[in-house]
Amino acid sequence: MMNLFERLLWAKENLSPYHSQYTIVYEDDLNDACAIMYPDPNWMASALYGGILPPVEAYQKLESIDGKITNGHILHDHVIPAMSEEEAIEYLIQKDIPPRIWRGDLRNRQKFKICKRDQIPLNRNYRNAWSLIA
Repeated sequence: MMNLFERLLWAKENLSPYHSQYTIVYEDDLNDACAIMYPDPNWMASALYGGILPPVEAYQKLESIDGKITNGHILHDHVIPAMSEEEAIEYLIQKDIPPRIWRGDLRNRQKFKICKRDQIPLNRNYRNAWSLIA
């Protein structure tokens, strides 16, 4: 079985990029601007194709000592089947956004939203004023 890096390279060379209609807007601190995450089209193609990505729990179990990953083999051992676009977005939230934002521990407000790309203003002049609180 190929390792994760090799599988991702294969996917980039053999799969057509998929531009998701979704994006994730999140905030960690009320004093900071909202962050916007657009899924990489090559990563989305891998997620929709299946058999390339490891279970999201593998990323959550990674351990490091002095900045070096000590159990990276868990990213290469198992793969998951194809996902829908919505499942891929949920996977990406758990993989790339800090757990304190998406878990819901000890909070009384929403810290992220999944929205469509066309809902994000193209003009970013006032982005520092954006807030998820409505």
